[in-house]
Amino acid sequence: MSSSIPISRRAMFRRAAGIGIGVAAAPMLAACGDGGTTAKAEAKSASLLPSTAVRNIGLRPDLAGTAAGVPQGFFSYPAKPLRATKPLPLKGAETIRATMETFSPPPPARGRNAAWREIEKLLGAEVDITAVPADDYGTKFSTMVASDSLPDLFMYPEIGGVDNKAGFLQATCADLTPFLAGDKAKDFPNLAAIPKSAWQSAIFGGKLYGIPIARTGTGGAGVYRHDLFAEAGVTDLGQITGLDRFVELCKELTRPKQDRYAILAGVTNVLAMSAGAPYFWRLDAKSGKFTTDLETPEYRQAVETARELYEAGCFYPGTLQMSGAQKAQYTDMFKNGKGAYVYDGMPTYLAPGVGYVAAMKAIDKKFDPRPFVPFGKDAIAWTDNVLLENTHLKKASGERVRQILALADFAASPFGSQEYTLINYGVEGTDFTRDAKGNPTLTKQGTQDVTVPWKFMASAVPAVFSADSEDGVRHVHDAFAKMIPMLEQSPTLQYSSPTWDSKGSGSLLTLKLDALKDIIAGRKPMSAYDQLVKDYLAKGGEQARGEFEEAFQKGKK
Repeated sequence: MSSSIPISRRAMFRRAAGIGIGVAAAPMLAACGDGGTTAKAEAKSASLLPSTAVRNIGLRPDLAGTAAGVPQGFFSYPAKPLRATKPLPLKGAETIRATMETFSPPPPARGRNAAWREIEKLLGAEVDITAVPADDYGTKFSTMVASDSLPDLFMYPEIGGVDNKAGFLQATCADLTPFLAGDKAKDFPNLAAIPKSAWQSAIFGGKLYGIPIARTGTGGAGVYRHDLFAEAGVTDLGQITGLDRFVELCKELTRPKQDRYAILAGVTNVLAMSAGAPYFWRLDAKSGKFTTDLETPEYRQAVETARELYEAGCFYPGTLQMSGAQKAQYTDMFKNGKGAYVYDGMPTYLAPGVGYVAAMKAIDKKFDPRPFVPFGKDAIAWTDNVLLENTHLKKASGERVRQILALADFAASPFGSQEYTLINYGVEGTDFTRDAKGNPTLTKQGTQDVTVPWKFMASAVPAVFSADSEDGVRHVHDAFAKMIPMLEQSPTLQYSSPTWDSKGSGSLLTLKLDALKDIIAGRKPMSAYDQLVKDYLAKGGEQARGEFEEAFQKGKK
């Protein structure tokens, strides 16, 4: 079986800006080893999942998290970070090799990196990490597989990979079921804090093969200018009662003479969530029938509404055509006051220096960006940010697997711990100092030392923290508190389809986004939507549906 996880949000952004097309996927490889097990449609057994629990090392958050997934919020950083792992968890272990994706410049080597050396001192062993730029990671992974040179621990690529993932994992990687299923996860309490929804994505072929790099379940619904919405009479998003009211609002927000428009790049996703459309697939739990998003009246209504907004001139000219690779361009336009709404992920909102709060405050203090949430009585939130990806362990002895899991448990340590502090801020006095409020501030050396991708070995749900904006922390926490209860579980978390795994984030997504871009921009009539549905089903959607429904029936048995 292959694992049909929801298409990752970052991969989506690489391909599309709302409806624009981004880069192509990395080439897929044939599974290695003994030819592997042919991928099958199967249900994922709950018995394979670790017993999970909220991690509490003794810190009291300013805003409480919930077991359902609302993250904890902190207005300041702990003055005395607490230990989250046992002393020297890797004592006596041979050097562990790891290869991870990175979105930062290459880090200084161990000899010039105080944080790296201090982390190894806490671990009790050396860890050799190869950090590969995100755009090159798919190629690097393919090379490692082809040359049989996979390290002890590696991240699976977000885009690309192998065409028979279950066979690859069975032939190459360690089965983690004996070490993590059920109560066995208590030996690794930081890993046990990863939500079950993320662990479901790590099940392949009836076994637990991966460690999730967990995220917040939902990536949010974009960012909006609260100050502009308030000028138009909307002081609370609850006042937007449906798609028609949103269209009226966008027309009011569009001011071409001021070079300001309601929408930058894309709005289809938030319209779809607000209409109640599913994230790629909907499951009727009684009949076991799977329906693609394109087949639902809610998604069609979202596309019709986006088309109406485009015809009304509510999109900033030229931005609908922008690709995911041009994300920096259209988000910078929003930060500079060119739009009232932009679709972007929640993690970027509070990013130090370059996030929406910090960047827009520096441009104009009247700008009031806030996280958007789906609106209206039918609104749902998508599980589009359950995890970044999984990491996997190369086959090894039981003792070696436990050592590598201990390293992953260290990497997943929670906010405010000694381990988290070293990974994210480095060594105090060398890599960071504390400001007047006691919050860490990276030094020039620190900005380099903390680029080692330890946090991509494993991660529980990140806490919400900002040294710059207490209001920003409240806004993010409030958005999650509203959206987490609205989450509609993706059926692809529970059931697998080999066809969806190979085409869902590849050829089918490209077909869909290309066609929708033409329809929304008016280059094709709305009637072209019906042909899109037919083409989508004929080129893999119908086959994926059959496999998902087969998996559902197996699960009932």
